Amino acid sequence: MVATVSHDARGDCALGLDAGGTSTRFVLLAAGGQVLAEGQGPAMSGTQLLDSGGRIGVDITLGGIARALPQLPRAVVAGITGYDHVLAPEMLPRLTQIFGVEAGSAKAMSDIELLCRAAFAPGDGIVVYAGTGSIAALLDAMGFLHRAGGRGGTIDDAGSGHWIAREALKRVWRAEDEEPGTWQRSALAQALFEQLGGNEWHHTRQWVYGGPGVSRGKLGELAGVVAAVAAKDAAAMALLEQAGRELARLPQALMRRYGRHPIAMAGRAFTLHAAVERGFTAALPAGTEITTMREEPHLAAARLALRLMPQAADRAVAGGVA
Repeated sequence: MVATVSHDARGDCALGLDAGGTSTRFVLLAAGGQVLAEGQGPAMSGTQLLDSGGRIGVDITLGGIARALPQLPRAVVAGITGYDHVLAPEMLPRLTQIFGVEAGSAKAMSDIELLCRAAFAPGDGIVVYAGTGSIAALLDAMGFLHRAGGRGGTIDDAGSGHWIAREALKRVWRAEDEEPGTWQRSALAQALFEQLGGNEWHHTRQWVYGGPGVSRGKLGELAGVVAAVAAKDAAAMALLEQAGRELARLPQALMRRYGRHPIAMAGRAFTLHAAVERGFTAALPAGTEITTMREEPHLAAARLALRLMPQAADRAVAGGVA
């Protein structure tokens, strides 16, 4: 495991991390809430903790973030995609050792639990997150997290950026199977092929499958191409609206189990194009209260971390100051 990163200073500050399939965003907040540093590192997920190679990757990512900070924090909270508390024995020691914080001042949780804590008091609402993946969750009044979706792109993640990109490529190539050259009449196909480096199958094959294969996050970035041409391509527009409908299935599954709740939308897939939110809203029961989360997840994590900071008086006593 990476050792604590050496710093000349450790301040009254707290660190928030939001680790996802595209990047790991971080922000360092002073005790008064001012932003001291902000940036991003490589993608990181809880599933990396399941094998030695992945754990090395986590150490490298966290170590790089620690070195990028102007000072080390006194507390850290990390929201991590693919994480659950079974992985705590692997993750928490990394946070405490790499950032040099006390055991009680480090907390890790899934990215969706982080969003639930930031959006609602326990039991008060459902968060639907759509980024590289897609999931909905309700944190109940007892602190238990109930979820729908979040199964990964191999199984599902419908409505997510990764799903939108994969569906777009699938539909373009199915059209080519039926009528070669159709891409020349499709703004969506032309935009995708420009991104992939050409209109031949070997261009797509190399981009998607070449070497170790494209990452989920990198593939998901093609969702932005779909959104960019939606105004002039009916198929792209329809796909974005379908993504919204797929996302609406997630909170409805939870509401069938736990009753109606307000819903908060979070994640970059919702901001790709108005069609995603339009499809989402239209598919939900009339009268459902829907809001958009404005606070960035890494900032929400840092604000939670501020609450974990050891009190100044306790530190003074520990340091021999009366």
